[in-house]
Amino acid sequence: MKGVKLLLILPLAFLFIFFYLPMISILHEGLWENGFTLKYVVEVLSNSYHRGIIYFTLWQALASTLLTLALGLPGAYIFAKYDFPGKSTVKAILTVPFVMPSIMVALGFILLFGKQGFFTQLIGRDLGILYSWKAILLAHAFYNFPVVVRMVSSLWQRINPHYEEVAMSLGAKGFTLFRKVTLPMLLPGIFASSMLTFIFCFMSFSIPLILGGYKYATLEVDIFTSIMTLLDFKLGSALAIIQIALSFTFMYVYIKSLDLYSKAEEQRIFRTPRPLSFKEILSLRGILIGLYSLIVLVFIVSPLLAVLYNSFNYNGKLSLIWYRRVFSEAYNPIFGANSITAIKNSLLFGFSTVILSTLLALSVSYALHRWEFKGKNLFDALVMLPLGSSAITLGLGYIRTFHKEPLHLLGSWYLIVFAHTIIAYPFVLRAISAVLKKIKPNLKEAALSLGAKEWVAFLKVELPLALGGIIVGAIFAFAMSIAELGATYMLYKPEYTTITIAIYRFLGSRQWGSASAMSVLLMIVSAVSFLIIERIGEEIW
Repeated sequence: MKGVKLLLILPLAFLFIFFYLPMISILHEGLWENGFTLKYVVEVLSNSYHRGIIYFTLWQALASTLLTLALGLPGAYIFAKYDFPGKSTVKAILTVPFVMPSIMVALGFILLFGKQGFFTQLIGRDLGILYSWKAILLAHAFYNFPVVVRMVSSLWQRINPHYEEVAMSLGAKGFTLFRKVTLPMLLPGIFASSMLTFIFCFMSFSIPLILGGYKYATLEVDIFTSIMTLLDFKLGSALAIIQIALSFTFMYVYIKSLDLYSKAEEQRIFRTPRPLSFKEILSLRGILIGLYSLIVLVFIVSPLLAVLYNSFNYNGKLSLIWYRRVFSEAYNPIFGANSITAIKNSLLFGFSTVILSTLLALSVSYALHRWEFKGKNLFDALVMLPLGSSAITLGLGYIRTFHKEPLHLLGSWYLIVFAHTIIAYPFVLRAISAVLKKIKPNLKEAALSLGAKEWVAFLKVELPLALGGIIVGAIFAFAMSIAELGATYMLYKPEYTTITIAIYRFLGSRQWGSASAMSVLLMIVSAVSFLIIERIGEEIW
């Protein structure tokens, strides 16, 4: 029992200090002035500018979700129903956007749709996409549609074919069959993937900041501006409170939808996709599948290729000058350090985040799935709350909480690591929890019956079986850490510059070549992470 208490107390203590306490600080700042007050929240809601930003944040998240569904559902249908040459390659490429840093995606869109961008020069005129709501929607769809494809196709393959066969015997076919039989059984997957996409778009920071600018600011950008530019903590806290209320509401709906999705996915039947015959490939259906695959490949590959090409392009010629600058030890006044320092910091923060988030998630998931104790449901809810918080809100909470004694940590590198840990931990928890659910409890019970202590049974029986999920969670934590911008930007000092901050600074000074070379480093790390995750095969969303 002592071990149980220790395993529960340590993660809760960490979460309390580095998540709950900052959130409480925000609530106190925005809701307290000589007593409880809604003054600042009311001021925000009565201001037409901030109301417009809240409305736009919700609108762009909804529009981005609908666009993502429009792009992802055909892919889910194709991968669930058919097998064709190159399918595994296309499916692997489809997953690439989800592991790519958003700041790199934003740079890719700038290089494609900017005034000197590839598509602008190809067509001969500015398409009016960049620095508009269109760019935000396109980038969000790029970033999130793999979630829809994978979640919906996974459920689609588990639909019992007997339901469709019975409906067909009664005369249903075509769209009627889909609408009345297939679609209702797909709704848990569609809704769960839609909610996850909506939350990602609602809390997105880098893409609206870089591609939308202040004209198309979201709540994240508004909070960031209020704190970092206007230095108005009351306004920033009031905005953050509104965002917290909305995001926690959306997260609650998502968790409930995930329960329905998990139950639907538990169906034992798994339909093997049927091969497309040569005749079908040449038919209208085959042509449409080929056309969709081509459009998706262009949509995914073109931003990445644009960044890669620009990193080797100097005045229209092939050159390594941007990489020489990136790996130079010379002081760079743009971000107050040199590029090598930025790379070292990103690696340090990334590996530190892996260690902390993995230990935290492993202890929490084990307690949730292997022990029964009083208050377990409350514990489950408390440890999942960080999933509904944004990096900007967390950064604000850290500034408010850790700027004075006895917790004067502001300006330290390890505070950045703690922020990264809180951001990455829910995804690591998801990966480890998913794999622990698959391990039968009787394996541990058998070890205990043979005289093994509980921790020995865990180390020798359960841990090896859970290793795949732990590795996937750790890799994802590392990828999230090196790609994080919002909280890091609010907390760092020049000597703690990271790769993402360097890229953002390069973008601000319109040094596309240096930004591209730095982004290629992120691309390589993300690609390696993606390949390992695909190889292991564990899901984290």
